[in-house]
Amino acid sequence: MSPEQRLHQLGWALPIMQPANGTYMHYRIEGSVLYLAGHGPRIDEKAYLTGRIECDEDIERGYAGARLTGLNILATAKEALGELSRIDAVIRVFGMVNASAEFTRHFNVIDGCSDLFVEVLGNKGRHVRTAVGMSSLPHGMSVEIEVFFKIRPA
Repeated sequence: MSPEQRLHQLGWALPIMQPANGTYMHYRIEGSVLYLAGHGPRIDEKAYLTGRIECDEDIERGYAGARLTGLNILATAKEALGELSRIDAVIRVFGMVNASAEFTRHFNVIDGCSDLFVEVLGNKGRHVRTAVGMSSLPHGMSVEIEVFFKIRPA
C-alpha cells in the first residue's frame, strides 16, 4: 500500500502546500536527502494553530498541532518528490514547542508528528529526533518541525 493510500485509509488528506512566508525555500534536494525547512501547524495561507504549551493539560492540543505539522510536511515532500513512496527513511526530526519555562514534556507534543510518520510510512517513518522548548515561534505557532528524508531517485 502506498503512503497516499495509507493516508486515505486513516481518513487524512494532505493539505494544500502554501507559499513560503519569507526568503527561503520549503525544501531542497541534495543527492539522496530531501531537506525540509521548518513547518508549522498551518491551517491556510495566513492562519496557524497558535498558543503556548504551558502544562500537561495542553499536551493534547500540542500533539494535534504537531500532527497537523506532520501532514504539512508530507504535503511538501509530495510536492518535492511527486509521490511519497520515494521516501526511503525519515532520517531526523527536530521539533520545537512554543512552551513555558516550566513545561518539560516537549517529547509528548512532538510525538504527534512522529506517530503520524510511523502510521503512514511504517518502519521507514522511524527516526532520530530532538524535541525542545522555545520561548516563542513565528506567527505564535504552537510547534515548528524540521525534517530530513532519505529518498530514492525518480
